[in-house]
Amino acid sequence: MKKFIFTSVATLLVFACVNASSPERKANSKQLTNVSSNKNEQTQLSASEKTGSEIVFDFEKYAVNKLSKGWSQYYSGSGGTDWKITDDGGNKVLAQLYSSNPSGHFNMVVNDSIIIKDMELTVRLKGVAGKHDQGGGFVWRFIDKNNYYLVRANPLEDNVVLYKVENGNRTDLPEVGKGKTYGVDVDKLGSGWNTLKLLVKGDLFTVSLNGKELFKVQDTTFPNAGKIGFWTKADAQTYFDDFIIKK
Repeated sequence: MKKFIFTSVATLLVFACVNASSPERKANSKQLTNVSSNKNEQTQLSASEKTGSEIVFDFEKYAVNKLSKGWSQYYSGSGGTDWKITDDGGNKVLAQLYSSNPSGHFNMVVNDSIIIKDMELTVRLKGVAGKHDQGGGFVWRFIDKNNYYLVRANPLEDNVVLYKVENGNRTDLPEVGKGKTYGVDVDKLGSGWNTLKLLVKGDLFTVSLNGKELFKVQDTTFPNAGKIGFWTKADAQTYFDDFIIKK
């Protein structure tokens, strides 16, 4: 069930797709300015000078079995990728469903319109299947399939790790003040929904899971604004829902 109340906002930099599915969002959507709908049942929210922006994707207005206009999928490694909207018991989610990738394969999907440097990202994610890998997480400051930051939660390992991918090489980044580390071990993630949150301010990245702050990472490899989206590894089949971007 969607519990987010949609507020009319926008970012100074970009256009974003917003879905208003709950009664509260539908009511609030009448107050939006500069709004129009396209053939893909997405709502386009124009750039605004308002501050404190919040953009919500709940995917309810998207067509099932398609990757909707405004999103692009990428992969690196040998294999394929298959990002699309799927139905999860009457609830629409964005999912990566390709299940035959080897362990060194990365799957990415990014929003084409949102170009942003500092932000707060929140999403619910559920690891559905995968022998080599499960779960997933965010990409940000995405330049191309070989250059970006990522943080992911893995139910097979029950940990959360933040990396940079530079020129195609993935490197885990250590926690602030703790020397060389490999993310943080967490309580069992299981096969249900978990909420991942990322706060990006300059070169400092703060990661939280299920309402608890886990760690901070500091890095200057990619200092400029870039695209944002989701990431999975290998054969992980993962659902993403209730994606919130705050500026």
